[in-house]
Amino acid sequence: MSSSVQFQPETLIESLITARDRYGDKEILEDQDRKPLTYTGLIRALFVLGRKLAALTEEKERVGILLPSSAGVVVTFFGLHAFGRTPVMLNFTAGERNVKAACEAAGVTRVLTARRFIQQAKLEDLVAAMESQVEMVWLDDIRATIGLGDKLFGLLAGLMPRRFAAPAEPSDPGVILFTSGSFGAPKGVMLTQANLVANARQVAAHIALDKDWVFFNPLPTFHCFGLTGGVILPLLEGLKAFEYPSPLHAKQIMALLPEVKASVLMTTDTFLNQYARVAGPDDFASLAFVVAGAEKVKDETRHLFNTRFGGVTLLEGYGVTEASPVAAVNHPDRNRPGSVGQLLPGVEGRIEPVEGIDRGGRLFVRGPNIMAGYLSADDPGQIEPLVGGWHDTGDIVELDDERYVEILGRAKRFAKIGGEMVSLAAVEGLASAVWPENRHAVVSLPDARKGERLVLVTDNSGAELGRLGEWARAHGAPELAVPRKIVKVSELPVLGTGKTDYVAIQQMVETQAQAA
Repeated sequence: MSSSVQFQPETLIESLITARDRYGDKEILEDQDRKPLTYTGLIRALFVLGRKLAALTEEKERVGILLPSSAGVVVTFFGLHAFGRTPVMLNFTAGERNVKAACEAAGVTRVLTARRFIQQAKLEDLVAAMESQVEMVWLDDIRATIGLGDKLFGLLAGLMPRRFAAPAEPSDPGVILFTSGSFGAPKGVMLTQANLVANARQVAAHIALDKDWVFFNPLPTFHCFGLTGGVILPLLEGLKAFEYPSPLHAKQIMALLPEVKASVLMTTDTFLNQYARVAGPDDFASLAFVVAGAEKVKDETRHLFNTRFGGVTLLEGYGVTEASPVAAVNHPDRNRPGSVGQLLPGVEGRIEPVEGIDRGGRLFVRGPNIMAGYLSADDPGQIEPLVGGWHDTGDIVELDDERYVEILGRAKRFAKIGGEMVSLAAVEGLASAVWPENRHAVVSLPDARKGERLVLVTDNSGAELGRLGEWARAHGAPELAVPRKIVKVSELPVLGTGKTDYVAIQQMVETQAQAA
């Protein structure tokens, strides 16, 4: 299923400069330090820092960034682009092994970070481990060397940025990101500049964005949703972006939303529930809507916002890193709960049947926002391109004639029990229906008699198998969908992006099974 909308390929720096030409020198970027930047202020800052970084790096070098969501990470990201370097966003929540593996996979030899952040996030051990492999470049030290000559250079660059920017093509690298690793080892994803800009243009073509709105982004920029949705989209479309360094600071975020007059909140279901627990009745009042992605929005989350917060509009969307990341999102006037909205303009989708799964099929997508390819596991300099431009999302979905997408589950998250394919996501929905106030995850283990068996991991200390069986019988759910074991935990492990960490959960369940 295709869309005929076309998007002109653009580079990131040119698009940022064009945004200033189009929308005027308005206030466009702010963070918790509350020192807002206008377009010109941002352009000056990125050229000053970018020139300093260019003196320390090689042309076209892939440079690691280990920073939280802030004005600083935005200046650093665009500063590298202004001088022809490629940012590699590193997930500082992924642990030493994964961060070092990401640097090796991307061919990164230098990583930009800041002492203030490392100290506040207590990442000293991570940095110490990384220093055996890469050079850590401290932005604090670089900023301390900025003198009068640098500031004069910034003034000139602010006046004539096109004269100072390194030549670039839309097909040039825009960023290297790593998939979340919620179901396996992270993969390096090469997104071009055209991919990132196109995704911003696609969202803006799908939803009319008020230029007076403020986008509030607490999501990390090592997550594509935080980078594109929280930074690139608002900056290129003339909306102010407010960056906050951690989605975990629920009380602080709730205090800031009304204070900064936030209009759009970028988040996930997990974090949204945390915010709701500490929010006052008016804390979401300034929001035009909430965009929730990265994981399914639960029915109880919708009910909570409909009943407690004056019906704040929740727009569930769907994306994958490989799609820059947004592939589909609901519309304020065409919001279909239970779906993740319509495929964005310019995105083609096709469904391939999956043996044993009667409803829906495997979703493949193609469009201007779809990645150049994965980094080769054998050679960091090589990209494994997509066949015909199609990306296999690995998601089982239904796609209707109006291009609405309903996610049925991950292809990897189906278990074959007694010859029948059972969606683990559907089983999680069963548990959520019985205990809506709790978080649940379902994984499978090998079973000699039936092929596989289901294990429910939950933070509900009172959960019982009998209750699940009763609900299933009363509501016509198949017996195969009822887990055979419950593992109770104080808290379900999550990734830094807010997604459930199924790798950790699977390992925990397997370890328990081996010990039994």
